[in-house]
Amino acid sequence: MSCKETPQIVITHPIETALEATSTKIKNVVDSIKLHEVQLKFTRIRRENDDVFFTDYNFQTNESDYFYPASSVKLPIAILALEEINKIPDVTLYTKFYIEGDTIETTVAKEITKIFAVSDNQAYNRLFEFLGQDTINQSLHNKGIKNVRISHRMSIENADNITTKPIIIYMNDSTTRVRERRSNEIIKPLDLHHIKKGKSFINEDDEFVNEPFDFSLKNYYPIEAQHEVLKRIIFPEKFKKEEQFNISTTQRDFLLTAMRSLPREAGYDKTEYYDSYVKFFMFGDQQKPIPNTIKIYNKVGYAYGTLTDCAYIKDSTNAIEFLLTATILVNKNQTFNDNTYEYEAVGIPFLAELSRQLYDQELQQKKQ
Repeated sequence: MSCKETPQIVITHPIETALEATSTKIKNVVDSIKLHEVQLKFTRIRRENDDVFFTDYNFQTNESDYFYPASSVKLPIAILALEEINKIPDVTLYTKFYIEGDTIETTVAKEITKIFAVSDNQAYNRLFEFLGQDTINQSLHNKGIKNVRISHRMSIENADNITTKPIIIYMNDSTTRVRERRSNEIIKPLDLHHIKKGKSFINEDDEFVNEPFDFSLKNYYPIEAQHEVLKRIIFPEKFKKEEQFNISTTQRDFLLTAMRSLPREAGYDKTEYYDSYVKFFMFGDQQKPIPNTIKIYNKVGYAYGTLTDCAYIKDSTNAIEFLLTATILVNKNQTFNDNTYEYEAVGIPFLAELSRQLYDQELQQKKQ
């Protein structure tokens, strides 16, 4: 293992303690925990003599138990897009490019900003096109993140097309470079537990189908993989060189700024895109401004009734920092693709309260 761990000093399991809270936001989920397919991973962080130590805690995490990761896959795609531009001479974060058939010219910097500010699907699709499935998956596997399979774009027709589109890169006002189409491996069905979910679904023709929804060709990005990607970005020095992402200090700083920035800081209307719009932990169940002293570096995902958040949370005032990755399914009628999910009523309140409980535990530890 590449990360040092301290001996476990606290006897109680922080996640289990949090789940024992009397809050109805917690109890509503705990009372039917199997139905909600909850998986949680929490990392306690301690600093000693300029070194960082991790203690990991898990609750029901199992890479063989499938959940749909939704937009949480946008974090590794953003990171790998930075790696990709480093392979192309004279191309930077701010070099303009155009994808065949698109409506705009853009830059990697702009698309990464949109991904983290409001979880923009088209921004993800552009970077996906820039990379292709094979580059994405092989790059992650090479860094020791094995149990992951990114197979498709989002919210468009032919989302799983294995051929990427040509890309024109504008080197300057008079010079362009063309990136030809890339052909990728055919996507194979996943063989995992709970890969078929629910009792029914609405198909692409808006027809009701009375059988479980099959996720076997969808993206696969389990809790452990999400946590490992986040650790490599927040604490790269704790990993071997071959396990780190090949990005510059400037690029990493840009990425971290994008990850923690609030929608209003990226120019979005603060009424429609309030501070916690894509930050479920701690503040997801409220629309008040997030205090400046608390920074949340994260990526959420929500689709098909599944909510996921993967975050590094840091309170500079109280010297508290921890990693938390969580997923929960909220689909009471067990029908998929009908847009009837309990995101606001059950899922987001649970994630917000759970993370507050863990934060409060860390605060109490500081006071001891």
